[in-house]
Amino acid sequence: MKTLAGNQMYWLVKREFWEHRGGFLWAPLVTGGIFLLLNIMGIITAEVIGARHGIHIGELGAAKQHFGGGNLQSVISQMDAGDMSQVGMALDMAMYSSMALIFVVLGFVVFFYCLGAIYDERRDRSILFWKSLPLSDTETVISKVLSATLVAPVIATAAGIAAGILQLLIVATTLSFHGIHVWQLLMLAHPVRVTLNMIGHIPLYLLWALPSVGWLMACSAWARTKPFLWAIALPVATGLLVSWFGIMGLFNLSASWFWQNIVARALFSAFPGASLVGSDDLIHTGNNNLDFMNLGNAYHLLASVNLWIGVAAGAALIAAAIWFRRWRDDG
Repeated sequence: MKTLAGNQMYWLVKREFWEHRGGFLWAPLVTGGIFLLLNIMGIITAEVIGARHGIHIGELGAAKQHFGGGNLQSVISQMDAGDMSQVGMALDMAMYSSMALIFVVLGFVVFFYCLGAIYDERRDRSILFWKSLPLSDTETVISKVLSATLVAPVIATAAGIAAGILQLLIVATTLSFHGIHVWQLLMLAHPVRVTLNMIGHIPLYLLWALPSVGWLMACSAWARTKPFLWAIALPVATGLLVSWFGIMGLFNLSASWFWQNIVARALFSAFPGASLVGSDDLIHTGNNNLDFMNLGNAYHLLASVNLWIGVAAGAALIAAAIWFRRWRDDG
């Protein structure tokens, strides 16, 4: 029985992937490709302009003045451990930068996928076909939740890691033309640590995104028309009302708390990285600009009451989406 249920869930998730592979698969791949292409074009442009004006990256600049070296290779040979660490951090940042745009696109993909996940079935009446199959509303909605919170981020993370490694190779190859050995430069970076950090953030994303996913799917199942307007208008209008109450001195409600913990969580939690700015429970040592990406730091979020309240709210909204799908099958 469990095997049958597992097979049904597998095929339901696979169905969601094939119906939305444009957003789940091609959007991150195309975004990563465009980002790398723009970087290559930028490097070529810088090299051409530099050659026209007699500027050579490997020979001039603040590094030469600081270390007194003649080219980048000699500059690196004079660096101490702290300087090497800064170079490695810069290379890691180059990898993260290539992933950032992909994850912004992922946020939009998940946002609009959840908004249309149930509404589109009702609009084109395909929900009648799926209801004729031996599939429960719970299984169907859960498959959509898994697609949004697991399948989409896994694919985007894989695309981001590939783009990050290619970005690192592009930077290393470019600097190799200016006197730096590629392998010597790559040894300063931490591609394995960056990769593990990105993979390790997927479970945190799943948990943090649940309020937004639940709210958007509930609107998708409940709204008779224009779920986008309902999903945006209800929390924003409520936030404005709370702010008005605060201005008028009524009920002593905290408008800033409401906007951050209700409106922002409902609308923006599906965007990767929202937990990094949406919670005060993360530890920031201040010693490293990339400390917020370290898993040991990020997983302190699991001790956040804010996270688990959001998970409970998301689960309740998903249950509401299941209920609405069961009873509201009008187009």
